[in-house]
Amino acid sequence: MGLREIAFGGIYLSPMLLYALLGFASALLIRAVLHRLVGSMRPWFEAWFDTALFVVCTAAIAYLASASVGIL
Repeated sequence: MGLREIAFGGIYLSPMLLYALLGFASALLIRAVLHRLVGSMRPWFEAWFDTALFVVCTAAIAYLASASVGIL
């Protein structure tokens, strides 16, 4: 997919919107797994951890999507 705009119903959308949605879903999944493993002991500040996890997941998805374009 890369970073080219996607035409959807005559409206151009940035692929970063899709990457951000996928990053948010994966961050929620990872946080749920970590909460289940660690339990109620929270060794992190929740808001900072959630934000950082979202940014890392979104960046990883964007990198993998742009790297896959080079393979095709």
